[in-house]
Amino acid sequence: MQREFGRLGDTVIHAVTLASEGVKAEVLTYGGILRRLQIETAHGPVDVVLGLPDLHAYCNDRDYLGVLVGRYGNRIGGASFELDGRRHALSANEGVNHLHGGHVGFGRRVWTIAACEPQRLLLRYASPDGEEGYPGELQVEAEFVLARQRLQLTYRARTDAATPLNLTHHPYFNLAGDPAVPVATQILRVPVEQYLPVDRQLIPTGEMASVNGTAFDFRVPATLDERRAASRAQLQASGGFDHCLVLSADRQCSAELYSPHSGVAMRLISPAPAVQLYEGQGLDRSHPELGRGVCLEPQDFPDAPNHPQFPPTILRPGQAYEHRIIYQFATPGAAADWPMVLAALDAAGQRG
Repeated sequence: MQREFGRLGDTVIHAVTLASEGVKAEVLTYGGILRRLQIETAHGPVDVVLGLPDLHAYCNDRDYLGVLVGRYGNRIGGASFELDGRRHALSANEGVNHLHGGHVGFGRRVWTIAACEPQRLLLRYASPDGEEGYPGELQVEAEFVLARQRLQLTYRARTDAATPLNLTHHPYFNLAGDPAVPVATQILRVPVEQYLPVDRQLIPTGEMASVNGTAFDFRVPATLDERRAASRAQLQASGGFDHCLVLSADRQCSAELYSPHSGVAMRLISPAPAVQLYEGQGLDRSHPELGRGVCLEPQDFPDAPNHPQFPPTILRPGQAYEHRIIYQFATPGAAADWPMVLAALDAAGQRG
């Protein structure tokens, strides 16, 4: 179902509602924003992502609420990189650095509806050569598919010139569905092995450090507050969690999140080698009425174009880019123990 959500000049921005068994989503053609994601529980529907009331609010948002992120998710230090012997200058939208694709990244562009069905939405965007400083014309599509209690987002892209590419997704999750319930009470597990230390501007130093004995060791399920107590010093520069976690090679998923308040659980699955954990501390100033939400952004390494030791992130002509992100939900119920949470997620995954 489509409805007019607002207008940018003469351009109509649509809100598209998708629905499947146990899950309903609303996606905007502005930024491909996931505005609502509703999970059905035994006690009624729970809204699990943070959203804003109208298009004006989204146009003025600087926290990337629910957006499709590109061309490059996360930060590129000095807003520049060298590729094939040529240095490229990007737009600097976070001090001297480049964040989430620049001043007008993919999350602030109008996407075209290429296909729309009750459980599927296909959006397309053509990013011209030189946009925000990036080389090459990039043809990109984002496909949203609902199936039972699962949301699947698949990015596909092709380019006519070599370009860095790191497409990710930026919903803020509060599985409690209640802004009065602190997001830090959610229980998180991440199959993490290392993290990327950052400088005061949150740019990776190039080191990959072990999570042993750090605040970033979520291999055992824990709340953010529990892990924060392990080492507050590591979180000072960002005012909380805003770090890239490097995942284990033999992982079965990228992260698992559970709200003991609502009884909703989520499993994040992606082939990306890392996930950016951000606890939404910026919302305290910009959107205090929303409370906080936790972002789990599956992605390649930030600032990889400037660190040859990091996995490469360059897409070249003739190559086909694909990144599939799966959000699998389950409802083990409130105050469930972790084995019950895993059993519910496993059962939901088999049904999906």
